[in-house]
Amino acid sequence: MHPPSLLQATMSNPTNPAAAKSVSANANATIGKSHSGYIGRFAPSPTGPLHFGSVLAAVASYMDAKANNGLWLLRMEDLDPPREPAGAADQILQQLTQLGLHWDGEVLYQSQRLKNYAEALKELQDRQLCYRCDCSRSQIRNMGSVYDGRCRQRLTPASHEFAVRVKTDAKAIEFLDLIQGAHQHAIYTETGDFVIRRKDKLFAYQLAVVVDDEYQGITHVIRGFDLLDSTPRQIYLQQLLDYSTVVYGHIPIVINALGDKISKQTFAPAADIQNSSRLLHQCLNFLGQAAPGALLNAEPQSLLAWGIEHWDIHAVPKLATIRQDAPK
Repeated sequence: MHPPSLLQATMSNPTNPAAAKSVSANANATIGKSHSGYIGRFAPSPTGPLHFGSVLAAVASYMDAKANNGLWLLRMEDLDPPREPAGAADQILQQLTQLGLHWDGEVLYQSQRLKNYAEALKELQDRQLCYRCDCSRSQIRNMGSVYDGRCRQRLTPASHEFAVRVKTDAKAIEFLDLIQGAHQHAIYTETGDFVIRRKDKLFAYQLAVVVDDEYQGITHVIRGFDLLDSTPRQIYLQQLLDYSTVVYGHIPIVINALGDKISKQTFAPAADIQNSSRLLHQCLNFLGQAAPGALLNAEPQSLLAWGIEHWDIHAVPKLATIRQDAPK
């Protein structure tokens, strides 16, 4: 066993290592009520308004949290300023509010937590668990899908425009996905050492999300299938940093008629929040919950209440993708 995480000792609101996933101090102070111990979250990137696929992920994570008498926290993954238009984060908050998806506690903004990510990185560096990498994109592309670790073996560390990669080992990461079932991934042979700080000195998603899940006391993450491959890397970092391991569930991602993921990159339109009841009804049906037609024009709160009461995560399709135009 390696020593307790330095990060845990330096956080302003640390998770108590003796307690199993307690709620963050901010959420406790704001909510002031008991819960089951389940803490979920929704963590959009504010690169534009929510589209149907991101609303689907929000509804799924909200339903699972509330059906388990848990908390549903909100985090803005605003770590890439060039991709984040002004006002996008506020627009997302307005969309969630219009849908009746009210979060517990305060919104956590990753842009305000750079010091915490730096502390986690320093811990890994001090324990010689990561290294500098100045491989070019073309070099990495020529390696195929697995980084070959060439910078790990260098006698002289890179000193100019380098990323930082975490060292991986041959041990397979295994976990039971709440929706997709058993999953196993050997990071070293199937992915290789992966980036935790980019060449542009921005902290990588994999490191930031793990640090924040620990800080917020997250116990369950329900999100899109496109992040299933990231899960073993996040579990691996949780183990290195002596964090608690999160329970994961991955819903199918929504694709268009061409088979592309509905996303901002494929110019997906903003979700039709003005018809919030129809949108929520559609989301519940995409998630296999068979919402009654009589609720199609019900108030959002009535639909959400029905969804929470009847939520069955085992009914969520065990698929990687669902077409947006699939009949529901």
